[in-house]
Amino acid sequence: MLSTIEKVIILRSVAMFSDVQDDELAGIASILREVHTHQGQEIVRKGDIGSQMFVIVSGQVAVHDGEKTLAILGEHDVFGELAALDPEPRMASVTAREDSFLLELGNSPLLDLMSEQAEVARGIIRFLCRRVRSAAQ
Repeated sequence: MLSTIEKVIILRSVAMFSDVQDDELAGIASILREVHTHQGQEIVRKGDIGSQMFVIVSGQVAVHDGEKTLAILGEHDVFGELAALDPEPRMASVTAREDSFLLELGNSPLLDLMSEQAEVARGIIRFLCRRVRSAAQ
């Protein structure tokens, strides 16, 4: 198991949380759940109602729609952030391309944290804005 300090160091390198202060990152770190996956394991299934997001600590995952690969994500990338903010059916599936270690953050704790710490909410909004802008190019 990772210590809170180790989780803060990981979160600091994640684009979504890069502008968040360490004391606020410690709050996030304390509510993360560690998840270990094996190569070929489906983590998220398209169409399922999701309410968690994941940070990749190590390993690699494929975001896909059936056989079509949409993205390959690796260390310190994030997926499922929309479901963590607004639980709706997943827009794509995510499968581990290799054994992976993830940190999971659920909807309810994330929303509580955002309402208590505005800097966390601002960091997430900035991250989502950057992602939308890069997808539009």
